[in-house]
Amino acid sequence: MNNKQAAYYALAVLFLINALNFFDRQIIGAVGEPIRVEFGLSDSALGALNTAFTLIYAFVGLPLGKLADKYSRKKILAVGVFVWSLMTAASGLARNFWHIFALRLGVGVGEASCAPAATSLIGDLYPAEKRAKAMSIFMLGLPVGLALSFAVSGAVAKNYGWRTAFFVAGLPGLLCVLLVLFIKEPKRGAVETTNVGAKKREGSAYKLILSSPTMIWLILSGALHNFNMYALGGFITPYLMRHHNLDIAEANYVAMIVYGLLGAPGLLLGGFIGDWAKRKRPDGALFVATLAILISIPFFFFSIGVESGDYLMFSALIGTSCALMYFYYAIVYSTISDVTEPAMRGTAMAVYFLAMYLLGASLGPWIIGMISDYFTTQAATAAGITEFTAKTLEPFRGAGLRSAMYLVPILSTLLMVVLFAASRTVKKDVEKINNWMKGNVETEK
Repeated sequence: MNNKQAAYYALAVLFLINALNFFDRQIIGAVGEPIRVEFGLSDSALGALNTAFTLIYAFVGLPLGKLADKYSRKKILAVGVFVWSLMTAASGLARNFWHIFALRLGVGVGEASCAPAATSLIGDLYPAEKRAKAMSIFMLGLPVGLALSFAVSGAVAKNYGWRTAFFVAGLPGLLCVLLVLFIKEPKRGAVETTNVGAKKREGSAYKLILSSPTMIWLILSGALHNFNMYALGGFITPYLMRHHNLDIAEANYVAMIVYGLLGAPGLLLGGFIGDWAKRKRPDGALFVATLAILISIPFFFFSIGVESGDYLMFSALIGTSCALMYFYYAIVYSTISDVTEPAMRGTAMAVYFLAMYLLGASLGPWIIGMISDYFTTQAATAAGITEFTAKTLEPFRGAGLRSAMYLVPILSTLLMVVLFAASRTVKKDVEKINNWMKGNVETEK
């Protein structure tokens, strides 16, 4: 294969790995309701199963990001895929909450290898002017993986039980392990206009990364955005089952469309429009992301107000909101590569993911679950219930979760402000990195 073909092959394999990554990650959201009922869990406990994954993902991602800047990225990916696939399949053998909790920690260890290594590879396979498009294709694995997880896991859980859904989810990883070994590893900095290779600025990598104002804003944006996305991913199926009275397969088919498939046009448009806007002006891509989040807010807000049973209107509104929210990924991930030198991109992504998962994704499902539990109790109290048990609270869980979901558009408003702030600093940070790579400025002190 020539370099162009090798880049296409690598991107295709990375897309498949990312799809599998999110398939296995989302399975708790798809089959969480029968797990909650079987083990008698609260919504906060159900949310904690997502927290288990994201907490370990955040901490392990940092050293794996450093490894991705020094060692073979395809080998790191191969080991990671094998580990998370094995842990996912083993989750079907769990006998209580703590068994699943521990196994989800194992899934997080494996999946933490994906983003730093894959995005570092893409940064060295595609030049800056094509990077957002390539990143959007890679991130297309996100909605595709989520959609397949909802569709397949929901159908399997309905017909064969939630345990079988975990077994099915773990099998495809073995194929991806073989495919990733045939990726041709590029040299670091191979597509840059200057031959910087593996050179780095002097000083601590972490201090250098955090010295960029744009990176600070993007890290904060990651925490806010993924709080919302993981909260929605963890509870959209339970919400459809409780508030709109769908069974688990029906609810997951709807979730597949609104949270999964409709994310694809958002990602692709985000990548293409982001690259176009970046050519027009340095802050163009981040301004596009800001505008997309702004437009998504009213659609999400009004979707929660849709009355019980009208799931088609709910789907249209929240699906539009989700598609717009997906603009974020291709634009922000490519911007991180733009403001970081090639030899530190894996570390930069790991720092971003540490904050994103620790402060956002890990908290989203858990906090939404706690708020849902609170409003569930309030609804039960208003109905005259004085003894709070899993059985007495069950009829009020739909109302509780509905109230909790209003937190998402509130945080999206703050996210919009943060992205706009990042757009004000990105021009200077990109120029700083480009000047360093061209050797036109002194080495950072």
